Parts: sequence; C-alpha cells; structure tokens
Amino acid sequence: MLGRIFHLLLKEFLQLKRDKSARLRLLVPPVVQMLLFGYAATFEVFNVATIILDQDQTQESRALVADFVHSSRFKLVAIASGRRQVQDAVESSTAQVGIVVPQGFSELLRKGQSAPLQVLVDGTNSNTALIALGYVGEISGAFGQPYAQDLAQRTGRALGRPVANVSLQERYWYNPNLNSRWFFVPGLIGTLILMTIVNLTAFAIVREREVGTLEQLLVTPIQPIEFIIGKTLPFFLIGLFEVSIVAAVGMLWFQVPFKGNPLVLLLGTSLFLLSVLAIGLLISTLCKTQQQAFASNFFVLNPLFILSGFSFPISSMPDALQWLTYLNPLRYFLVIIRATYLKGVGLDVLWPQMAALAALGLGLFALAVLRFRKSLD
Repeated sequence: MLGRIFHLLLKEFLQLKRDKSARLRLLVPPVVQMLLFGYAATFEVFNVATIILDQDQTQESRALVADFVHSSRFKLVAIASGRRQVQDAVESSTAQVGIVVPQGFSELLRKGQSAPLQVLVDGTNSNTALIALGYVGEISGAFGQPYAQDLAQRTGRALGRPVANVSLQERYWYNPNLNSRWFFVPGLIGTLILMTIVNLTAFAIVREREVGTLEQLLVTPIQPIEFIIGKTLPFFLIGLFEVSIVAAVGMLWFQVPFKGNPLVLLLGTSLFLLSVLAIGLLISTLCKTQQQAFASNFFVLNPLFILSGFSFPISSMPDALQWLTYLNPLRYFLVIIRATYLKGVGLDVLWPQMAALAALGLGLFALAVLRFRKSLD
C-alpha cells in the first residue's frame, strides 16, 4: 500500500516539475496577493476628502481648521464660502466630509459652553463614514479639552476648591499601536492557502478523468483510498510549503510579530489543510470537467470567506448564519493563527478550535472518499 502511494506521490511531483507554469502559479500569485492585500486590507481610513466652511473666522476656529488640515486622516479639497457649497460638494462626492464652524464658535468656547460643530458625511460607504465621523470626534474633542480644563481651574479657584482631574491611561494588549495589518496579515495566510489548495485539489481528479488516465490508474491494483491519499498528499506538502513562504513574507515585510509556539501553528495548519483538501476533493468528485470545477470553486470559496470572520464580525451576522459558520474550517483556523501570532497562546486555549478542525477534516474526507467510490460506480 505504502509503495503504491509513494509512486503516486512521485508521479504528482514529477508532473509538477515538468509544468513550469504550475510552479509559477504556486509561488508567485500567493506572494503577490499577500503584498497587495496586506496594503489594501485595513480598517484605517486616511486622506478623507474634506471641505471646510469657517464662518467664525477667529483665532480659535482657524486653529481647529488647522488641526483637521494637518491630520493625515483628512485631505482638504476646498475652503467653502457658503453652506450651499459644502452641501453640493458632499452630494456630488467631491468631498466625503463637510465641516462647518458656525459663527460664535469661539465665544461659546471661551465661556465654557458647548460649541457646536456641524459635520456633513457622505453615508454611501457607511463603514468609511462611521470611521471618519469618529476621527472628527477625536480631533474636536482633543481641541476642546484645554478650554474645558482652563474653565474648571478658573471655577475651582473662584470657589476655593481644588480641581479634580481624571486621567485616562490607555493600554492595548497584543497590538499596542492598533496596527490593523497585524490583524489582517495572519488572516490573509489562511485565506490565500484556502483558495490555492482548494483550486489545486479540485482540478486533480477532474484532470485525470478528462485526459483518460483515471481509468488507466483504476485498472491497476491500486485501491480508491490509496488513489485519494496519493493525489492529496502532494497538495498537503505543497500547502505547508506555501504557508511557510506566505508567513515569511508577512513577518519580514509587514513586521507582524510571531509570539506563539511554531509546533502549535503547525498542528493547526495541518488540521486546516486536511479540511481544505477534503473540500477540494469533494468538488473534484462532483464535477466532470475542469470548467465545472472552476465554476464550483467560486460557489464554495466565496461563502467560506464571507462566513469566516476575516473582515465581517460573526457576532454581527444573523443567528442562522452564525450557526452556519461552525461548518467553516476557515473560521477556526483564523482564531488559531491570530492567537498564535499575536497572543502566543497554546493548546490549553486553542484545543476547541483544534478539535473542531479535526472533526470537520475527518468528516469531510470520509464524505469525499464515499463520494469518489460512488462516482466510480
């Protein structure tokens, strides 16, 4: 049995050696996608197109406008001369944010009263709008804080009472600088490996069937289970190799720290690859042609990505979809890889995810073997 599996394994690697384009597809696209997504995928928002109308024209209002102009979060596209110009800029998408400093702003600020600031936000992209609105609140809050402290001190001295200050000291665990790439890059490793290995495995048996070599193999003494192991084991080893390459790019290029145990990550990756290989094998046994396998990949990979929690929080999904995510191996692997990278936790914490991946992998692999036997009949 082991000898027949070894010869199948050797056959797959020899075929890969002869196919130069296949070797390029295995190495170049994952690295390029890691670099592209590593820069493009982020929760942070910079250079939001902004138009500002300063109706107060005082030292305080100009200082507030300067805070927005010098912030990397906002990019000033115009200084408005009237409210209508601000509204037109937001409606025409020339600006995503319009800020109006009303007349009397500085006077209210000196009196210690609430100084209103009108903000118009293009809500077409709700995520960007909410983040930009939060940045407006941070900048305006930081601007008004010295005036509030000065009022408190003057009031306290007039009443003969000491001034009590509340000092907030923030401390972020595991990601001190709140670098969103530290969150996205480990997730990209799992996502890219999912897409690559499912594609490779989905075409494995279909290609053999199309060129007519599947029937030739099956008339030999090889058993179906041996054939499946021999076809999937090379992709398992390729998957481990690609994980190491993509992970090295993430750590060296994007400076994402790795604080965990490599053996824990290796175990989680192996269990994840088992599930991924089984998914690709199922697609391969259900399709008759490579065109069908290619189309089926989109039908399978997109829901796996959306329901993984990579970019959309699972807790925000409807209850029915939240239950459906428990059948998604990428959901568990994202927890494992992010926890090992950023938190450095071990099996004592990650064993539920490991157990779920093992159960999913064995179940999907058994289903794929049964389906392969049925397709032969």
